[in-house]
Amino acid sequence: MTTQRSTALITGASSGIGAVYADRLAARGYDLVLVARREARLLALAEQLEQRYGVKVATLTADLTDETGIRAVEEHLRSNTAIDTLINNAGTAQMAPFLAGDVAQHQAINMLNTTALMRLTYALLPRLAQNNRGTLINIASVLSIHARAGSALYSATKAWVLNFTRGLQEEFADSKVRIQAVLPAATATEIWELSGITADDLPAGSVMTTDNMVDAALAGLDQGELITIPPMHDEALWTRYEEARLALFASARTGEPAPRYLTR
Repeated sequence: MTTQRSTALITGASSGIGAVYADRLAARGYDLVLVARREARLLALAEQLEQRYGVKVATLTADLTDETGIRAVEEHLRSNTAIDTLINNAGTAQMAPFLAGDVAQHQAINMLNTTALMRLTYALLPRLAQNNRGTLINIASVLSIHARAGSALYSATKAWVLNFTRGLQEEFADSKVRIQAVLPAATATEIWELSGITADDLPAGSVMTTDNMVDAALAGLDQGELITIPPMHDEALWTRYEEARLALFASARTGEPAPRYLTR
């Protein structure tokens, strides 16, 4: 009897973080399904990985800002029973004042960063639950816990990804399904070409390479982390953040208006 090899589907796989995930998982012996809009890049990467690691690499050209593209990937996730790992990496940003973009631009960003991620997760998660095994990795951002002028939409979508992932982690806490949220800070990817600012605009030394980002994220996964922030050195910061978050939530369960809101 032969054991079926694990297969990972990676969105946004033609470059940047997605391409590095593809390389690292191929090195671990995973077969791959690479999803992105740029077919030529996907095919070139697939050939390279097959030759280097001897794994099977399929490609699926799809635009996840589009209903047709989302449906194509959903169908593949449901029909390819070898897939037991999903990396929801595809995402984009427009770092500009909200009113500087039009509604269609904002809707496309929201569709890609949240709706597509939710639907692809829904397409695979029933099988992971039934088999009580598998891995889901959702790429969020440190901007999921911070917002500033110019990041209103992006921060909101990444906060959605973080909370969606945390809710799923609670639901599957007693299972063997691994669910991880990764919160990169500034990373050297092509997203900067689309966002409206460049990596050169950021503080010197603050931009992480994609290799370091993915290697740290996978190390966090191997260590059982639920939330991985690759450039965060002081883990106590996250502990204090969590304590404050839970205390704030608990403080809101009194059922009574706070005294400062009571009129005399």
